[in-house]
Amino acid sequence: MGQLLRVQNFNVSSDGVAAGEDQTLERPFGLDGPERLFSWAGATASWPNRTDPGGSRGLDDYFTRDFSNNIGAEIMGRNKFGPQRGPWQDHEWLGWWGDEPPFHTPVFVMTHHPRPSFTLSDTTFHFIDGDPATVLAQAQNAAEGKDVRLGGGVTTIREFLDADLVDTLHVAVSPVELGSGLRLWDSPDELRDRFHLEVVPSPSGVTHHLFWRR
Repeated sequence: MGQLLRVQNFNVSSDGVAAGEDQTLERPFGLDGPERLFSWAGATASWPNRTDPGGSRGLDDYFTRDFSNNIGAEIMGRNKFGPQRGPWQDHEWLGWWGDEPPFHTPVFVMTHHPRPSFTLSDTTFHFIDGDPATVLAQAQNAAEGKDVRLGGGVTTIREFLDADLVDTLHVAVSPVELGSGLRLWDSPDELRDRFHLEVVPSPSGVTHHLFWRR
């Protein structure tokens, strides 16, 4: 099938909201209590930041474990990298993740304000001003035959969906309503014209939505 562009473990509420509109340094998701959306992953045995033994096995654990499988590069929007807007005011601040980012691949940050690339541990961040197809081509080249993960945020995923570039999506829908914010969809049925959809409930309460291109 060649290199795929994959959305993995993307979290939304039951009403399709993935993030709030008031992002700050202290509130990366722009939400109060964003863990309500992704606590299912943190409860698994394979959660990479787990400090105590145990954790759930089964479906949720499979998706947590599969997050990096055959991924050679990541694409993200600027708002996933950080809260700054407009021209970069602070080149010293290097993203939310500290000295050991969780990506372990090249990362392509979409922005209208490019800046020099930099490397933290085994992750190099590149800042690209381009349309989705241009950025995807660069990420696929860097991925060296592996797939590319489209990491978000929600606005970036919508851009790539609108450009018909996404091959597979895994969206975890949590049983909470947020009411307002940035929506991935009003209903997952909106994507059925282009994707097959399988909906798989988990004992944790989240419902895994698996989309693959028709």
